[in-house]
Amino acid sequence: MMGARVAILLVGVVSLAVSLFFTCQSWRYRELAQGVAWLPDQAWEQPSLVMVGTGASHENPNRLGPSTAVGFGSRVVLVDAGRGVTEALRACSIPVAQPDTVLLTSLLPENTVGLDDLALTGWNTPREQPLRVLGPPGTRALADAINAGNAAAVSALAAARGVDAAGARIEAVEIGDGFTESRGGIAMRAADAGSAPLPALAYRFEANGRSFVVSGRNPDPERLVAAATGAALLVGAGFFDASIEAAIEAGAENPEQLRREAALHLPLARLAEAATRAGVGTLVVTRLEPPPLFDEQYRTTVRTQFRGEVWIASECAQIAP
Repeated sequence: MMGARVAILLVGVVSLAVSLFFTCQSWRYRELAQGVAWLPDQAWEQPSLVMVGTGASHENPNRLGPSTAVGFGSRVVLVDAGRGVTEALRACSIPVAQPDTVLLTSLLPENTVGLDDLALTGWNTPREQPLRVLGPPGTRALADAINAGNAAAVSALAAARGVDAAGARIEAVEIGDGFTESRGGIAMRAADAGSAPLPALAYRFEANGRSFVVSGRNPDPERLVAAATGAALLVGAGFFDASIEAAIEAGAENPEQLRREAALHLPLARLAEAATRAGVGTLVVTRLEPPPLFDEQYRTTVRTQFRGEVWIASECAQIAP
């Protein structure tokens, strides 16, 4: 009798182990499939922001390079294309070929290093038309260099696959303060956002009666206030200058370099003050640099100057202005 009970127990244990094994394999299969499966185009009934990448200029596997998607209907516009942008789009369930336009806040590498990947990977999806990239003076030269660098490989691949090479190209348009465009239900106006260390733009969007502004690394609060006045929401770069001050006080080896780097950013408290002066109801803090140990570090600093709704951006967060 005892032997039979032991045998039944062993059979049960083995059955449970086999069941757990196949369950884990099923989970693993679904996880792998999500990384390669075809994605349908996303659509939004209301204008929405998707925080595709929320990092800044330094490597950070938890926060990829800066990129914000503006979605309305089936149209997607990206503001900047930082490192890892194609993987970030996949993580946010946005097909890499769905964005039809990239708006550059400046030609700093943190905003542009993903353009090459976005153009070529989108072509594989496939994208049949060139990727439109709008940005300040110099954007055309950057696009021409990327296109030239890829020309031989793209031509060979296009011939081998029997497809049009146009979808792998970048089509650049150089714009400045006051440029406007309206496509697919999204109206956009570019605004001068300063020139340190390079000419920069902020973008004001109007869609379905909602107005919101997306800016980049912007050291000029007066221009930011001018661009955002009357908007419902402002997306701005979160530079936590307190960490720089703490590093200098702790005896950093390169204090002068840290001070010069800090001068290229708008401190977090001044971003919050600009949002208050502009009268926006919601402030979204992204491009977190250096990344916080806790979001509350950033939120507490913002609260000293801004009383509206505060979002400390996380990857793939969706926000409706």
